[in-house]
Amino acid sequence: MTQKATIDEIQKVANKIRKQILGVALEKGGCYLSQACSSAEIVASLYMEIMNLGPSTGNPEPIPFPGVPGPDNMDYPKGAYYNGCYKPTKPGMFVGCDADKDRFFVSCCHYASVIYCALQATGRISEHAMDKFNVDGWNMEMIGAEHSPGFENTAGSLGQTISIAGGTAHARKMRGDTGKVFVMLGDGELQEGQTWEFVESAAFYKLDNMVIVSDYNCQQVEGATDNQTCVSNMADRFNAFGAKCVECNGHDIQAIIDACNVEHEGKPLVVLCKTSGTTMIPPLEKKKPFLHFVRIPKDSPDRAEYERIYEEL
Repeated sequence: MTQKATIDEIQKVANKIRKQILGVALEKGGCYLSQACSSAEIVASLYMEIMNLGPSTGNPEPIPFPGVPGPDNMDYPKGAYYNGCYKPTKPGMFVGCDADKDRFFVSCCHYASVIYCALQATGRISEHAMDKFNVDGWNMEMIGAEHSPGFENTAGSLGQTISIAGGTAHARKMRGDTGKVFVMLGDGELQEGQTWEFVESAAFYKLDNMVIVSDYNCQQVEGATDNQTCVSNMADRFNAFGAKCVECNGHDIQAIIDACNVEHEGKPLVVLCKTSGTTMIPPLEKKKPFLHFVRIPKDSPDRAEYERIYEEL
């Protein structure tokens, strides 16, 4: 496979993602900042090297979105367009892509700012698109949905996206498409029963055209994952359910790339990227274990340190 980007180029984009989202948190008083700290290298590697996406067919500028459409108004731009999918050729058909191109499903929809920044860095949306981030009436929403750039579907309850992605992978395999289906999960989602039902089914149907990537940052909305339920020995669990599971350092770009290219004939591949939600932003350590949504009010005693880090990133 021809290399599309150097490790240094990918790292620069990952650092830019962190900086942009730290800037949003400083400007707006809060954001899903720790998710950017943990997943920046993962998302940058996926977009810049690992996935084989078609060119964006979405509008590079933010689009007004007044609300959820009714049954007579379903012809709105889809987030999948920004990942290389295109508008159906016939009414009532789903979006699709060329047979040799990959598709990307994002289950952890609160990572939307990370996805937008990656789209921006790779020229799939305008360099000014983040100006409309979380602004009412626009498609650049804080929680991604099927009309948000880079999102194939509205995630809904955790566990549903992996099944949608799996159905897509099954259909593509039956059709003979050579493109893969990638799906990104948070590790809190690994507690969902539907996740495991899907993995078992994916193994049964030999969906080796599917790559499941988890940001394994050991945190969720209530705090540390281990304080909610046991998530240890996760690789062994996936292997027991019939997948091929590998673990890697989620901040080591070459390790991520190598893990996503492990042979997995006849099985779905699961890549557990072990990460930290405080990477490159040390004052976040003080907020552990509650890192799900990071607030940085103007009167925060650490604000000057955050501002210094922003300038240095």
